[in-house]
Amino acid sequence: MRTIAGTAGLLRSYDNILILTHLRPDGDTVGSAAALCAGLRALGKTVFLLPNPELTEITAPYFQPYAAPEGFQPQRVVSVDIATTNLFPENAMPYADRVDLAIDHHPSFERFGRDNYVRPSAAATGEIIYDILARLGPVTAEMALPLYVAISTDCGCFAYSNTTAYTHAVAAALIQTGIDVQVVNKRFFRTKSRKRLALEAAMLGAAEYHDGERVAVLAVPLALMERFQAAESDAEDLSALGGQIQGVDCAVTMRELRPDVWKFSVRAGPRVNATEVCARLGGGGHAAAAGCTVEAPFEDAKRRMLDSIAQAVPDFTL
Repeated sequence: MRTIAGTAGLLRSYDNILILTHLRPDGDTVGSAAALCAGLRALGKTVFLLPNPELTEITAPYFQPYAAPEGFQPQRVVSVDIATTNLFPENAMPYADRVDLAIDHHPSFERFGRDNYVRPSAAATGEIIYDILARLGPVTAEMALPLYVAISTDCGCFAYSNTTAYTHAVAAALIQTGIDVQVVNKRFFRTKSRKRLALEAAMLGAAEYHDGERVAVLAVPLALMERFQAAESDAEDLSALGGQIQGVDCAVTMRELRPDVWKFSVRAGPRVNATEVCARLGGGGHAAAAGCTVEAPFEDAKRRMLDSIAQAVPDFTL
């Protein structure tokens, strides 16, 4: 694996670059990609982001200025914040065996690039991109704004356990460029649509508790989304909800993507290793936050997840 300096040098040697983001793009993949694109363009490179069909109205403004025009043919392909090629959007699949450089921070990263840089201790891939850009030249406000989006969203506005002193140091350096972080904080952390509030109320009302009420399971079936006519932007980061319940140290959010196809998001404290839980079901992530997808009816999918948690936690009780 390359060092930060080596990764920066590699990027300096590239041109005509296409940057890939992951399925159901979050702030980290979008912000990291946009900032890297801006930084490489500052060096005179031709760089674009592969359009992602699942952008929401919240993340799209940071992505769209860098979207590739139709027909762009890259010489180099870079992925950011993608642990496995299974997380490539459909339009990125043709590049699955063409990734020249993969940059990530997930412990479950599968090193699918010709060159790879992974730092599991980073709170977000945005931290890594900051270190790379700082070696390529000044980090400007244009780069700093999406980087702040990347880092702040992946550490819950600096409230999650993955936040470190270095996370705060990078955020401070970004703020010093003059960016308006209040707009970002309001947009991502302090604003909810009425449909979002209705979704949360319904999820909490139907929540199930297991393991002495230490494990909460919250479901978002397709019928619930249809009931409130909710859009993807209304459902963004619903996985953070369960962890706010007093006494819960493992929150499981089940989101139905298609009939009987459930995307699990697990948020856990020290007692439960979320990566270990999700790895048994074909997923991965971090110790405190991981995910997987299970194709099964609701009750069966839920039971598989609870069984996986029980295997990871010696004192689990039904």
